[in-house]
Amino acid sequence: MASQKLYAGAKLRELRTKIGLTQKDFAGRLGVSLPYLNQMENNNRPVSTTVVLALASEFGLDVTELSAGDGERLISDMREALADPVFQGNPPPLADIRLAASNAPGLVRAFLDLHQSYRQTHERLASLDEALGREDARAAPSPWEEVRDFFHYCDNYIDAVDRAAEHFADRAGTHRNMRVAAVSALGNAGITVSFDDTDTLRRFDPDTGTLHLSTRVAPQTQTFQLLLQVALARQDALLEATLDLARFTTSNARDIAKIGLANYFAGAALMPYAKFHKAAQTCRHDLELLAGQFGASIEQVAHRLATLQRPGTKGIPFFFVRVDQSGTITKRHSATRLQFARFGGACPLWNVHQAFETPGRFLRQLAETPDGVRYISLARDISKPAGRYGAPVRRFAIALGCEMRHAGQLVYADGMDMTRDSAFEPIGISCRICERKNCHQRAVPPLERHLVVDPNRRDTLPYRVE
Repeated sequence: MASQKLYAGAKLRELRTKIGLTQKDFAGRLGVSLPYLNQMENNNRPVSTTVVLALASEFGLDVTELSAGDGERLISDMREALADPVFQGNPPPLADIRLAASNAPGLVRAFLDLHQSYRQTHERLASLDEALGREDARAAPSPWEEVRDFFHYCDNYIDAVDRAAEHFADRAGTHRNMRVAAVSALGNAGITVSFDDTDTLRRFDPDTGTLHLSTRVAPQTQTFQLLLQVALARQDALLEATLDLARFTTSNARDIAKIGLANYFAGAALMPYAKFHKAAQTCRHDLELLAGQFGASIEQVAHRLATLQRPGTKGIPFFFVRVDQSGTITKRHSATRLQFARFGGACPLWNVHQAFETPGRFLRQLAETPDGVRYISLARDISKPAGRYGAPVRRFAIALGCEMRHAGQLVYADGMDMTRDSAFEPIGISCRICERKNCHQRAVPPLERHLVVDPNRRDTLPYRVE
């Protein structure tokens, strides 16, 4: 099969602008003519092998970034948005969507923001009609969605925060010293730590300078919360500077994002990048071994693996998702071509839903999406007890996976038969944009296909997808 041509005009323009070169000077450094560079930047020509090598040697560019980034996510988000019933008629061809995402990513994001605003307004009007008469009943953008998209489009990797956490961890030494180092750092900031028999996981009293932590939660959770407070107390300037660059539209979004960045610092300190990356490669990404080595939970390890996107030392591009028992996605990130539905739940054929039926076990699945890309997926249930009788237990399931070309680096791929096409489960993103014709779990028809309803015939579905 011929290799796919690489069109990366937006990335070339972004790099040239960042280093402050004219097209003429940039073309000279790459060893191509000015017209050729202009054609590449406008995606009229693919990026040649010579240019790829020159980008690596002249500018130290991680060439995997040319084919990574926002492109596939923007395409997936656009297809889902255009599947909205508000857009009547034939949707734009996939080729047009790809062209827009490649040549005008800013315009595509503006379109997605507009559609998201419309959808949020529509849902708010439908669910809160009793408040429509009030003067203050305005449909504001969801701060949760804004923050989630911020991390999503950063590839869930925040370089400055990650390196600050790694520096803190290097001074602490091993993870066994992390708890002591965190308490010491808080003490230097004038904060006293108190462990209390309470349901409240973490509570900081600014009047007394006391951090109260629950004794009912796991030690890994206590350490994580200590590190989170370290971020808020000792890294406030860094967090605020990062938030300034993000330019959130509401104060609520900024406040939520600050907690998200503090959580990011805690995870990166508990599992510092270089040490964790090396350990993950050595044990072939065995989540249980990594959890024991770094004093972290299974969920923390899985989430951290999905953040290893530091330029020059990238880890495997994983997807990570967490769902509740209703199937609603509560956390999501993908550095792969697999993109989750922005709204609603995950495909019911995915093994993450089955994890609730087999508590305490890892489930493995080989899966194929409608675009023909194949993945290996690992799922497990996660229970979060409150530490006392009668308290509600929060139950989730997590999934971690990557494309099959990386399967050999995962211990979980051992013994799986990857040679048979039938071994790969057909999964999708959401029913509205899934192109599969005969899915027995389809909830709604695909909006881009013509339906045939035959009153004299009934198969799995009450219609046929042409």
